[in-house]
Amino acid sequence: MSFTDKAKNKAQELTGAAKERLGTATNNERLRAEGATQQTEARTRQAGEHVKDAGQDVRDAFKK
Repeated sequence: MSFTDKAKNKAQELTGAAKERLGTATNNERLRAEGATQQTEARTRQAGEHVKDAGQDVRDAFKK
């Protein structure tokens, strides 16, 4: 996984966390839900990247 992908996913996760906190603080349910969704999407994307990395590691192990 490239550093750029990790950084983008982390930035999206942090943005989602901020939105969720702001929504909670202002009692804005829509903003809170949007933030939670954004965090979940970022974590899911990050997990997919980890799976791709693991697949490449396995493939590289068999090449040696």
